[in-house]
Amino acid sequence: MSTALMIALAFCLVGFFCVVAVAVGIPGTWLLLAVAVGLELGDVYWLAPGAETFGWTAIGLAAAAAGLGELLELLAGVLGSKAGGGSRRASWGALIGGIVGAVLGTPLLPLIGTLIGALVGTFVGAYAGEVTGPRPKAGKEAVKPAIAATLARVLSTVAKLGIALLVWVGLSAAAFLAL
Repeated sequence: MSTALMIALAFCLVGFFCVVAVAVGIPGTWLLLAVAVGLELGDVYWLAPGAETFGWTAIGLAAAAAGLGELLELLAGVLGSKAGGGSRRASWGALIGGIVGAVLGTPLLPLIGTLIGALVGTFVGAYAGEVTGPRPKAGKEAVKPAIAATLARVLSTVAKLGIALLVWVGLSAAAFLAL
């Protein structure tokens, strides 16, 4: 078996676990890109001079897609809150709550704590934004924007998982096409 084929197969296996990591809130797409960059930089050592495993264009496109996934996830709570009739304060609460929840959830519940924390934080942040401030809403009225923000966060996580899958398949295909 050639070195290039072994690299491609190993990348596919590692990539699968990176995609699974995204599903539980770990930045698997970025880990996958880090592996791809490392392999591309090492091509001169294990492949023929001038040979590429992926090519920098494929890695650049994959990085752009990963960046889009991060942006979607970051803004999801904000956009969801607005779609649910929430105030600017609720949008900021959803954004900050999602980040804080993800950070706090990670050590509390390894693997899925990041995702659960982000969802709970998005809801709590949007809700808190609605029930506080100069024109607070009643508790019942504040639930709709909080639920909308949380649902948007769930949808963005699904979209981010799809982007991770796309990055994995695209880079894997590039590796096999380079054989």
